[in-house]
Amino acid sequence: MITHAATLSAVGEEIRVEQLELLDPQEGEVLVRMHAAGVCHSDWHVVTGATPHPLPVVLGHEGSGIVESVGAGVTSVRKGDHVSLNWAPSCGTCFYCTHGRPGLCGTFVKLIWAGTMLNGSTRFRRNGIPVYHFSGLACFSERTVVPEQCCVRMPRDVPFDIAALIGCAVTTGVGAVLNTAKVPAGSSVAVLGCGGVGLSVILGAILANAGTVIAVDRIPGKEAMARSVGASHFVCNGDIVAGIKNLTEGRGADYVFEAVGSPALQEIGLEAVRPGGTLVLAGISPVGTRTNLPGALLTRQEKTVMGSYYGTSHPQKDFPLIANHFLEKRLPIDRIIGARYSLDEINTAYRQTIGGQSGRGVIVF
Repeated sequence: MITHAATLSAVGEEIRVEQLELLDPQEGEVLVRMHAAGVCHSDWHVVTGATPHPLPVVLGHEGSGIVESVGAGVTSVRKGDHVSLNWAPSCGTCFYCTHGRPGLCGTFVKLIWAGTMLNGSTRFRRNGIPVYHFSGLACFSERTVVPEQCCVRMPRDVPFDIAALIGCAVTTGVGAVLNTAKVPAGSSVAVLGCGGVGLSVILGAILANAGTVIAVDRIPGKEAMARSVGASHFVCNGDIVAGIKNLTEGRGADYVFEAVGSPALQEIGLEAVRPGGTLVLAGISPVGTRTNLPGALLTRQEKTVMGSYYGTSHPQKDFPLIANHFLEKRLPIDRIIGARYSLDEINTAYRQTIGGQSGRGVIVF
């Protein structure tokens, strides 16, 4: 079949929407007609080269849609199911899966970052030449083929744009609070960066009944949205550490979440955590970068640094749980959505996202 898809052929080039051939799903695979896909910085990191990836590639890793057909052996979903796509599928049997870390699954991790299916092949073709799937998903395509393990069934009354964001930003941010850090009620929380992940961290902090919730961003226009999802304070530019300490009786926050993936911001986050507090790194830094987190400070002030990959989540359990929180009005995910775009507007969407537009942009098919 033919599908329209947003592809990248070389680092630094503009994303191009073009027609590709999409092969039928093979054993253990699912064909999904996409309905919504989030505009996330992780895809942009492929464009800039900050995240190395085989090219050409169909971008997009935060999406939702409807199952159109399934390959042999697929049992967890069927035609007509509404699904949110999970970019960190797990086998359920490897060391990491059986030790509560499915996001680190030894079976899938290397293949997903290689942009292929389990057998090492791809389902997209351009003039007969294979085209890769970013994160094994390729959500910026009208239709895509993914491993069965990437599909999580969702309630039909969850809108597709909400289901798409649950597939990455929301699970990453909310999970960082609830699963990784396990923030206790009443804690002070500072969130560095108010993009999709940062806003989702704020949502998670409110769900956890945190006390003071401080949003930090370099763009003043993001204050309104940060407050709309629950931030009690907003710090913009200036001395970030001083701003956070002034709001936490001079100590620093109990928990600081870095939601951008900036080494410089991660270092600021460590300064902004109180002695005995915890810094959670929820943003993905460019491959090869280094962060200076001095051991003497960690030891003398007993600060803890935690990495949070995909919110330490178990998507098959956490996606439906998050969806139910939304339906029961405990998690207003709709408030973090910014502009909506067609697939043909993908480059405009990224220009506005990189420019600091408030809220998570969404491609609507």
